[in-house]
Amino acid sequence: MKIYNNDEKIELFYKKIGENIKNARMKKGFSQLKLANAMGYDSVGHIAKAEIYKYGKKFNLEHIFKICSILEVSINDIFEDTDEIIK
Repeated sequence: MKIYNNDEKIELFYKKIGENIKNARMKKGFSQLKLANAMGYDSVGHIAKAEIYKYGKKFNLEHIFKICSILEVSINDIFEDTDEIIK
């Protein structure tokens, strides 16, 4: 069994997911506030930080589920170009 210990790749993975979410959000004409409100939040704090992986903030599976539903995008769009990071 391989033990994984490459934190740099994990950081790149979260940054790519955040970038993909930001691109999908902007393509659909959503501001960070509009998306945050649609997800049930009052402020953009988590969205803004997770889109750039600031302070270790990231999107979890529940967030991704909601974002895909709200923006009407595929989960494949959110994870696009992450395969190379994983390898």
